[in-house]
Amino acid sequence: MLVGVHNTGLSYYKVLAYMPRKFIKKYMPSEQTFKDHPSLKWLGRYLKHPSLWHLNRKSVARAFLVGIFCALLPIPMQMLLAAFLAIVIRSNLAISVSLVWITNPITMPPIFYFTYKVGTFVLGSQALDHNMSFSYEYVKTHLVALLWPLLTGSLICATVFSVIFYVLINRFWIWHVRSNWKKRSKDESE
Repeated sequence: MLVGVHNTGLSYYKVLAYMPRKFIKKYMPSEQTFKDHPSLKWLGRYLKHPSLWHLNRKSVARAFLVGIFCALLPIPMQMLLAAFLAIVIRSNLAISVSLVWITNPITMPPIFYFTYKVGTFVLGSQALDHNMSFSYEYVKTHLVALLWPLLTGSLICATVFSVIFYVLINRFWIWHVRSNWKKRSKDESE
């Protein structure tokens, strides 16, 4: 992506810098798309805060914090929770809600099995046998044995991974901006 063209007397040179913000904005739905969405209409006046739509280091890092935290919770309506939390902590709404799709019908079983195993380890409880099935009958008969380890492991994993990604996004963004500035100043001095 072209950031600037500088006149150095006889020749022009191009400074190429692909900022994370530009990459994200390219694939992100518009603010109006969210405001017009039927399930988010009730949030009308709360959707006016600029932090929900700006793409800067802080709002994107907070969006990863919210989105990954909500994605790893074994609850229905994760997207609504992510939207609510994004509004409360003023993170980028689109990214917060989109990251919830880390847990989708394909990735849910391995992710929640992992969080279940973390929960059994932390609680010191016995994990159910390997002949586990995710059928309604199996879950109904073993609900209590599944529920507490799953919730505990999910809360632990959600907290740990969301904080890790919050820090990583912050650090990556700072590194990327600094390296682009160094590249620009190096190109300008030549």
